[in-house]
Amino acid sequence: MMLNDLIPSGASADDGQFPAMQDAAAEMRAAQQGTVLVPLTHLARLRADGEDAATFLHNLMTNDVKGMPVDGVRSAGFCTAKGRLLATFTMWRDGDATVLQLPRALAEPMRKKLSMYILRSKATLTDATGAMPALGLAGRDAEAALQAAGLPVPAAPMTQAAADGVRVLRLANDRFEIVLPADRLDAVWSVLSSRATPAGTPTWRWFDIRDGLVSVWPGTQEEFVPQMVNFELTGGVSFKKGCYPGQEIVARTQYLGKLKRRMYRASADCPPPAAGTPVHGVDTNGQACGVVVDAVALPDGGCDLLAVVQMSSTEAGEVRIGGLDGPVLRFTALPYALGE
Repeated sequence: MMLNDLIPSGASADDGQFPAMQDAAAEMRAAQQGTVLVPLTHLARLRADGEDAATFLHNLMTNDVKGMPVDGVRSAGFCTAKGRLLATFTMWRDGDATVLQLPRALAEPMRKKLSMYILRSKATLTDATGAMPALGLAGRDAEAALQAAGLPVPAAPMTQAAADGVRVLRLANDRFEIVLPADRLDAVWSVLSSRATPAGTPTWRWFDIRDGLVSVWPGTQEEFVPQMVNFELTGGVSFKKGCYPGQEIVARTQYLGKLKRRMYRASADCPPPAAGTPVHGVDTNGQACGVVVDAVALPDGGCDLLAVVQMSSTEAGEVRIGGLDGPVLRFTALPYALGE
């Protein structure tokens, strides 16, 4: 069974996303109040193999790859020389290999881009998405569902556990990702879907928004230095690991610069705007003061979203989507404290 077999007839799978399995509003309510099971077709997994693979990635990523524990899960980014994020990843070890997970729409461009740095290193970087599909399980009964299915349960957030070829990542207390061989997908889906509501990818992205976790999409590449999307607050940057593309600017922003923009969580009374949609504040003379990072529709109308916004604009008055006559952003708390 392939993950795309789970996409309803007529739904678009061009970018690996689909709006709903059955009823979008019911699925989002299940995400907010119950437990959902999501085919993570909007994400892809690149696998780095070879004796130099960890070193090769360590020299490119914003986070420490060589020092990642065997059972660790980490966020990381890849920047331009100007310190702007081209992609963000979730990464973990799989035996001697390192896996990088990112939005499917960026997988092949990033595989080609990163591969340019291999040079004479003993490393390969391949797209392993088809061989190792993934399911997302999240909500109040997610851990119990894993136990009922006989799957391993990692002890703490941002750790992993594996058994019988199935790898489970714990991303938060109530949120898990299951990476498994393609030939195991049907059986695992059958068991878990009896205990969780099957749902489309917007529900999984809603958990990212709830948790204040960034994904870089094609519409937001090169928009942000890592601190603008709170990456140093959510564990995506190491300031001790040494050089990588853009490292000098990232470090200067941290220690010498004055950060002017941060990522905020908000809601608005409108359909979800696309990633990269500008937002405007009353203090910027008609100029955009930030952009939308991601947004999903809510079951009773409106949307939840993440947006990078000029901090002074959040204090000056209303911030609106698309222009000063657009929908108003209502800022809501993130699960972590923002730095200055």
